[in-house]
Amino acid sequence: MSETRPDDRFDTLAVHAGQAPEATTGAIMPPIFQTSTYVQPAIAEPLGGIYDYARVANPTREALERNLAALEGGSHGLAFASGLSAIECVIKRLSAGDHVVSEENTYGGTTRMFSRVLEKLGVAFTYVDTRDPEAVAAAITPATRLVHVETPTNPMMRLCDIAAVAEIAHAAGALLMVDNTFASPYNQRPLELGADLVVHSTTKYLNGHSDVIGGALIVRDQELFDDLAFVRKSTGAVPGPMDAWLTLRGTKTLHLRMQRHNASGQRIAEWLEAHPKVDRVVYPGLPSHPQHELARRQMSGFTGMISVDVGTLDRARGLVEHTRLFQLAESLGGVESLISVPARMTHASVPAERRERMGVTDGLVRLSVGIEDADDLIADLSRALD
Repeated sequence: MSETRPDDRFDTLAVHAGQAPEATTGAIMPPIFQTSTYVQPAIAEPLGGIYDYARVANPTREALERNLAALEGGSHGLAFASGLSAIECVIKRLSAGDHVVSEENTYGGTTRMFSRVLEKLGVAFTYVDTRDPEAVAAAITPATRLVHVETPTNPMMRLCDIAAVAEIAHAAGALLMVDNTFASPYNQRPLELGADLVVHSTTKYLNGHSDVIGGALIVRDQELFDDLAFVRKSTGAVPGPMDAWLTLRGTKTLHLRMQRHNASGQRIAEWLEAHPKVDRVVYPGLPSHPQHELARRQMSGFTGMISVDVGTLDRARGLVEHTRLFQLAESLGGVESLISVPARMTHASVPAERRERMGVTDGLVRLSVGIEDADDLIADLSRALD
């Protein structure tokens, strides 16, 4: 059982929620239960009613799931082997003929999974700009069972009005799933705004140290949780106990890391916006962001993710290949700063015409601002730009 209380603040939940000192030794960190199976005292009578096989239950994983549920204000958490496998689990609740409305500017791997894998199973997908709630409403059909959004989106930093879209989805009898990876629960709590499911790539801000691949779902509804747990049990996309332990280690400092990511992201975005060699900066914390007021209303911080358009692929290459502290790599949300060109890296699988329409041009550069000194990061970008 957790030693936290319902009125504990986020910082306390990050450190303590979902775990207590181990009963036998008093170990302050949950042990890594590196086992594939469990001894049962009698036939079909596993201890605790669940510990028969580690795909079904693992105490290390459960500690992480309780922690993540507390941070998102949910009742139940489910950990997965990756963020994509978490999203896939939700889609696998559906049947052939069902319909999903999805934000068009999702992570490229999500679009690839929807369009090139799951559509073959008979689930239909419609991609819309979820910045416009009316576009979501227009895309819903009698077969719509799920609305999937990212906010902010990857990499264009679009925002979805979660409360407005939740109302539209629920009126149609559909669920709303929000990918909260870019924001983290420190900056945004979709369940409190009406979402039914929150999904994370725990690889990113939640783990925060670039050493784990993982995913998670957080919900409040017991029946929905039971359905998702059954799908995960039946399909097997669970993380190993070491990965769960490393992610739980990461969430203990989430509040401290996000404070630095937010502060440095804001400062660097403002500096980039004033730079003569930058055509455009997309960051929700800037007043120039077209949805800045929505960001202020539904987010408490604007993260360390910044998208910068420098005009051409040659200029983008000149920037990303000449930084010293910003490392050229995919992924985001770690303590170290990363830089990438989404059109040629994370979103290369998205059709070119769709990328162009969304603004994911060859000259767009995505920054994941880490927790290094902001002055050093600015100096690094300045050298590369010049």
